[in-house]
Amino acid sequence: MAILLLNASYEPLSVITQRRAMSLMLRERVDAATQDAVTIRSTSGSLAIPTVIRLRRYINVPRRGARWSRKGVLQRDEYQCIYCGVKAGERKGGQILGRSSFTVDHIIPRSRGGRSSWVNTACACPICNNRKANRTPHEAGMIMRWEPKTPRVTYLIASGEIPAAWKIYLEM
Repeated sequence: MAILLLNASYEPLSVITQRRAMSLMLRERVDAATQDAVTIRSTSGSLAIPTVIRLRRYINVPRRGARWSRKGVLQRDEYQCIYCGVKAGERKGGQILGRSSFTVDHIIPRSRGGRSSWVNTACACPICNNRKANRTPHEAGMIMRWEPKTPRVTYLIASGEIPAAWKIYLEM
């Protein structure tokens, strides 16, 4: 199980391994931020490591936006087509769509100057992506189910199954 590391101001910094968390605890660099803990056993004893730890000293982290990536777009949209709403694992057109079937669609096509940015890209199933082709959604007569947005940085820190103890710190 991974451990959520918070800054002294309680803002999430990253997800770290149990080994790294144990090292920070033994060097007294962090405090527990939750009662939930995982136990690490050794031949000489055991050590309880909280699932959320907070640095004792504030670390200045320059604010930078979430960096665009294909994987990030697919995760942000939870592998759901922006046009028809089909999700990974569901059937469409006689076939079950796996995660690898989904593509990143440029709302304004790259051939027309559209860039690979958070607000211009979205997850699309292959059928809808081919239907839209080199047109805008309006020209193709397709309606987007939501507006693509830049995700919070904390969204990309933790994805998948998020422990309940983390949710208050990740603003979910």
